[in-house]
Amino acid sequence: MREKIEYALVKLFLGLAKIAPKWFIYRFFKILALLIYKVDRKRRLLTIENLSLAYPQKSQEEIETLAKRVYLELSQTVAEILLMFVDRFDIDDAIVNKEEVLAYLDRIKSSSKNGIIAMTAHFSNWELLAHFLAKHGLPMLAVGREGNNHLIETHITTPFRQKYGNDTVFKKNAMIPMVKRLKQGGNVGILIDQKAGKHNSVLSDFFGRPARTTLSVAVLKSKLNPLVIPIFIARVDQGKYRVIIDDAIEYHGDKQGDEMLAEMTKSYNIVMESVIRQYPEQWFWMHNRWRR
Repeated sequence: MREKIEYALVKLFLGLAKIAPKWFIYRFFKILALLIYKVDRKRRLLTIENLSLAYPQKSQEEIETLAKRVYLELSQTVAEILLMFVDRFDIDDAIVNKEEVLAYLDRIKSSSKNGIIAMTAHFSNWELLAHFLAKHGLPMLAVGREGNNHLIETHITTPFRQKYGNDTVFKKNAMIPMVKRLKQGGNVGILIDQKAGKHNSVLSDFFGRPARTTLSVAVLKSKLNPLVIPIFIARVDQGKYRVIIDDAIEYHGDKQGDEMLAEMTKSYNIVMESVIRQYPEQWFWMHNRWRR
């Protein structure tokens, strides 16, 4: 019964989003984010703690200001994902460096015989990034967490994520489908910034602290040699984004086995951290990333 009620409420909310003024949707989620920041003490303090440890040079006042900006940026992401759900957000018009990105995509697609791993994070509007890439010739098998509500996952979330040709697979069953997709010369999208379980992971430095990080990207790279392309999307204004694509990450060290996989994973975290440091307010700091 609870699943059906939640599903009905989401459907109602999506219906309202089709007719509500855009400014109202942005304002609603901004107010909601500030309310959650104030009321959810546990999550607020976790955000502040994570930021304090990542930026020890900042004062308490600066950290709290940044923490509030994290919530406000997330409110914009949620508002714009909702507008994407109801086809009221132009994903092409949103990308300020669209032509540059399309030219880069053409180059990497022609140079990848063993598929591509698009490595990204829960950073800014990651759903927009997946839609844009798929729409412009880089559809991928996207690895994600299964939602708690089966009806919402099956009838709303999954169809939305597959709209432009992406496929989805849940984390716990992801390895075999990822291997198959890459062997076919296809593409895989992995967000590596959240805490991994002890299986198939390693403690790797991230913002100066060991964070348990999945080894999936390193394992797939070592076995199948796809291109590992760091791809992120950063908000530069309300409804406007810049896609950030770095060169493919290759391993040139002399380590072998588990040590090599750990070094490879460390290099992925370094690239991801460098992007987050440019736009710290756009990463998901309220996640307990460093829990051991």
